[in-house]
Amino acid sequence: MKPPSENSGGAHDVDPSTPLRTSLDRLLRAASKAKDEAPVEMPFGFDARVVALSRRNGNGAVFGAFMRRVALIAAGIIVLATAGAYLEFKRNGDAITASGNEFAIADSAIQDEVGR
Repeated sequence: MKPPSENSGGAHDVDPSTPLRTSLDRLLRAASKAKDEAPVEMPFGFDARVVALSRRNGNGAVFGAFMRRVALIAAGIIVLATAGAYLEFKRNGDAITASGNEFAIADSAIQDEVGR
């Protein structure tokens, strides 16, 4: 049998005892020995310095207005999504109990087809 580097076939021709498996084992062993690093965090007081710098440059009010606008748009989207979900559940009435009953789902589909 030819070594894997000389095979012209796909990945299904690779024997698990080939050097690829050895390389993978070495890689996994090396990864397991790596030390856990602490997550990178923002330096202490960085956010306060950014806000102070934006106020000093005179665009703090613009930043505040932008954040208020983003918050209002997000609140509006939440209200619309909640209203849409409420109306959908109210219109379907028995949707919660029907979703767990396969016979009710099949019966509903049959009634929809017969009604056409």
